[in-house]
Amino acid sequence: MAIATHPLVSLKLPTRIKNFIAFAQSVATAMTDNASFPTPTPTMATFAADVAALNTAETAVLARTKGAAETRNAKLAVVRADLENLKTYVQTVAGSVAPELASALIQSAGMTSRKVTPHSKPALAAKNGSVSGTVNLTAKAAARTAAYEWAYSTDQKTWTALPITLEAKTGVTGLTAGTTYYFRVQPLTREGLQNTSQIVSLLVN
Repeated sequence: MAIATHPLVSLKLPTRIKNFIAFAQSVATAMTDNASFPTPTPTMATFAADVAALNTAETAVLARTKGAAETRNAKLAVVRADLENLKTYVQTVAGSVAPELASALIQSAGMTSRKVTPHSKPALAAKNGSVSGTVNLTAKAAARTAAYEWAYSTDQKTWTALPITLEAKTGVTGLTAGTTYYFRVQPLTREGLQNTSQIVSLLVN
């Protein structure tokens, strides 16, 4: 069963200044007095003022006012920074609700949601080897440099340790065919010993 993941906020900022301003104004409209976003950073008053200042500066550029481009570019940088901060804020709020509600919440802020495809590789997988009584174990890499402490059991009470490996995989031999075995792995990284993986079971051939 797939685990639901929270969508990510995507701004998709227009490249044309006119369209960029229109987008920023739409975000300001969507988030102003939006009960889902009570404490945005920057505040909506500040953001609206920054967008208005950018719009005024762009009007001066179109009127070919001397030095207006530099002023406009500075105002543009401010609004871009505002939008990035608001994006982070919206992402935080969206992450606090159920995944199925997050997308609508993001859209209510005038932003676009992007689905995240969860990694399909499990923390630990066990498969029968080509020879009877053997099993191949593969773990999800814990870090660029890590060691892996493997163990197996037939009752999940008494565990037999396997040789530590520097790769996220190992082979087990000498198991009894027709018996269900349980496997686990615990990575060791520079930060120390990590959490033990979820236990996986396999009927050995």
